[in-house]
Amino acid sequence: MPDEPSYEQARAELRDVVAKLESGGQPLEESLALWERGEQLADICQRWLDDAGTRLDEAIARHDSPEQ
Repeated sequence: MPDEPSYEQARAELRDVVAKLESGGQPLEESLALWERGEQLADICQRWLDDAGTRLDEAIARHDSPEQ
């Protein structure tokens, strides 16, 4: 995932976005931009988690398969 932040970076930025949205006080346009960025970050985190799950499943399958 070359041009994307790491899972930890995306999660930390998402936390910041949520805190800003919860605190309120931003103009509507800024709130919408924060929301959109939050959606992007959530998608990035989900891709990282999906990839990790796939890799784990593959490692377990390799470990559990009979040796040839």
